[in-house]
Amino acid sequence: MRSYSKIIVFFLSLWPIYLITYQIVFNQLGPEPVDRIINHFGEWTLIFILLTLSMTPLKKITKSIEWIKFRRMLGLFTFFYASVHMLSYVGLDYRFDFEPLINDVLKKKFIFIGFSAWLLLIPLAVTSSEKMVRLLKKNWKKIHRLIYIIGIFGVLHYIWLSKTIFFKPLIFLILLIILLLFRIKITKSVSKI
Repeated sequence: MRSYSKIIVFFLSLWPIYLITYQIVFNQLGPEPVDRIINHFGEWTLIFILLTLSMTPLKKITKSIEWIKFRRMLGLFTFFYASVHMLSYVGLDYRFDFEPLINDVLKKKFIFIGFSAWLLLIPLAVTSSEKMVRLLKKNWKKIHRLIYIIGIFGVLHYIWLSKTIFFKPLIFLILLIILLLFRIKITKSVSKI
């Protein structure tokens, strides 16, 4: 069963693609289909950030290293969904017209911080292989600590985007705070040893 667990997690991680494909095929995107697609991938990016961050606490709670073997895959899916979210926004909303897009990145804080989060994901995706872990040594961990900043930026992006509906962004914020606090607790306990 262990050998199949990564395959199962991989196909489960494609759920957002299955879901949006179904909604497109059966015309269930609602009155604003472009916004629905963009927001769908944005929310799933945040979900995958939280899933990636939860692997270390789950390892600690269950005392099983099995969780850690999914972390890289979940991190790469985070980058994948963040990229689809950004490309949907650039392609569907702006039709690849970069002049107004650049103006909005510079003027609207929710776009600026969302774009910043995506840029910070690039070095994590590029350095995710075993070869890069060996090559970068201790620097690899330093680079991959950017996930905490990315998580904060992602939640802020969602909060600033949601001018009236704060329930969902608040849930993401609470979960992120719990995971970050858990991480601080783990770091402290490791430093005491």
